[in-house]
Amino acid sequence: MTLHRFHLSPECWASERPELSPADAHHCADVLRLGPGDRIEVFDGRGNVAGAELLDAHRKHCTLKIGSPKATPGPCCRITLAQAVPKGKNMDLILQKAAELGASVIVPLLSARTVVKVADSTEGEHKRERWQQIVLEACKQCGRNTVPQVEAPCTVEAFLQRRSPDDLLLLASLQPDARPLKEILAAHVSSRGGPPAVVTVLVGPEGDFTPEEIAQAKEAGALPLTLGPMILRTETAALYCLSVLGHELFGVA
Repeated sequence: MTLHRFHLSPECWASERPELSPADAHHCADVLRLGPGDRIEVFDGRGNVAGAELLDAHRKHCTLKIGSPKATPGPCCRITLAQAVPKGKNMDLILQKAAELGASVIVPLLSARTVVKVADSTEGEHKRERWQQIVLEACKQCGRNTVPQVEAPCTVEAFLQRRSPDDLLLLASLQPDARPLKEILAAHVSSRGGPPAVVTVLVGPEGDFTPEEIAQAKEAGALPLTLGPMILRTETAALYCLSVLGHELFGVA
């Protein structure tokens, strides 16, 4: 039987009687109707997972007895999705699926053609916290034990300035010089002697990045990546990129 999964922050694992967060306690006791003696699964978001027994279960607090934790191996390649923020609920969808498809970091980009605007750093942090919670909930549901990091929204220029030059930087593109992923990876292996340890892929908004942003990305070393002959919506492009990267880098069939 599949156990219900809950996130337990890393600092709680050393406690003799760790407690679920208030929101999870409500879900555990009031929604799932679990009680003392029932078993659940907890994970810390950093790769550790363990079975646990409920010692008591109330809507405001649930205490646990945690079994021996097991460490989940990390991915062989760290993937960053730098995603121009789409309007409506599409960003929520992208975040959920990025967690399921193995992204390690998600960077919301505020490009020139992005409809969503962020007034200041306070609003940006509120959005980041909400987006991080969406990713955490996705990890609970899909069985992932390492929670991707959602960064604060930033401009394309700011992101390119701070990225590591050692990353394999890809730009989802309809440009005529765009190449298939297999070809790009083969060239990387040939020149570096092995597959990349870190890959970053930039996905633009509806209408794509501006010519200036594309030029900035290429100047920073971005390699145009073709997604096929069709013009994909931004959420489709993000899922496509993560799927093909997972297939090629994680050995997913």
